[in-house]
Amino acid sequence: MMEYEVEERSNTLIIRLTGDIDLQTSPNVRQGLMGSIDKGRPIIVDLSGVDYIDSSGVASLVESLQTMRKKGKQFILVSVSEKAMRVFQLARLDKVFTICSDLDEGLKIVKGE
Repeated sequence: MMEYEVEERSNTLIIRLTGDIDLQTSPNVRQGLMGSIDKGRPIIVDLSGVDYIDSSGVASLVESLQTMRKKGKQFILVSVSEKAMRVFQLARLDKVFTICSDLDEGLKIVKGE
């Protein structure tokens, strides 16, 4: 089961995902992300509660990143677990996404610090 929680802080949407992001849950993740993107604010996705992500989950994040870039808004991943980071590294997506060690670091990037 995937949990999706949105918090607003400093004109930034913080999306906390908890659970596995796989073929079964990625459509809900995608739908939630696209709904948040429509709000036109920078987005930080907190993946600290995600241990497993498969290619469908990664695809949802890539699609969100591309949409945000077209809108000129930031899309940052924070607190990525070791297992999930391996997936991003294998796909060389650790060079495509802005990935921060924690939420505070992500918020500093959004603020331009």
